[in-house]
Amino acid sequence: MKNLQSIWPKMHSQAISLASNELMLTSYYHNHVVNHESFESALAFHVAAELGSETVSEQMLNALFVEVLQAEPSLADTALADIDAYFERDPACDNYCRPFLFFKGYLAIQAQRFAHHLWASQRQSMARYIQHSVSVLCDVDIHPAAQLGRGLMVDHATGLVIGETAVVGNNVSLLHGVTLGGTGNGVGKRHPKIGEGVLISSGAKILGDITVGDGAKVGAGSVVLESVPPHVTVAGVPAKVVGRPVEESPSLSMDQHIDG
Repeated sequence: MKNLQSIWPKMHSQAISLASNELMLTSYYHNHVVNHESFESALAFHVAAELGSETVSEQMLNALFVEVLQAEPSLADTALADIDAYFERDPACDNYCRPFLFFKGYLAIQAQRFAHHLWASQRQSMARYIQHSVSVLCDVDIHPAAQLGRGLMVDHATGLVIGETAVVGNNVSLLHGVTLGGTGNGVGKRHPKIGEGVLISSGAKILGDITVGDGAKVGAGSVVLESVPPHVTVAGVPAKVVGRPVEESPSLSMDQHIDG
């Protein structure tokens, strides 16, 4: 297993190099990465800078996010695991700064992690403000109460929707246009549970209180209305079992073929 703590020094060094190669972005790289002594400081600053507004300033949000990271230190390790997921799975990601600074899927997930902590701390209004801001900025709508695992990679992210009672396991990969939604206006548990190592391809809709088992693969454009066993591939409308992934965790290889 990779030492996640080694990512920050590499990211810091990469930011210095990138800043020297593009002078118009020197201040950007320095303000968001280079000037920070820790990953926690950079993470709080960056998310706050992206979500700040005239009425809720980035300075106020930065202080809030620093407070959240102090209360829940594991969030920093989780955010590093997400960066590593992009670096390992996305061929467009050639350095650690790229997802941290420029991938809106990464920004949306980290903002939701802050919002989730606030939601659990009975600060629902602030959590909903963050959800709304991310939705407007990124075209990504994730309820603050949703439970997201670590090592999450959301490629492109546009149109992603994750409902209130959804649960997403560790090392999951989601593509753009994915919906983890409900099937009506009922209350209680009404959204899917996604197991570990699952790959959900672009445009797939997984609806209702169902489970997608560990290591499963969901084909692009599929509509999943029933629980999916572990380590199978489903596709179609409605989705049916059409094969088995070659890999134990198809999320890691990102292979879109039906049978690998």
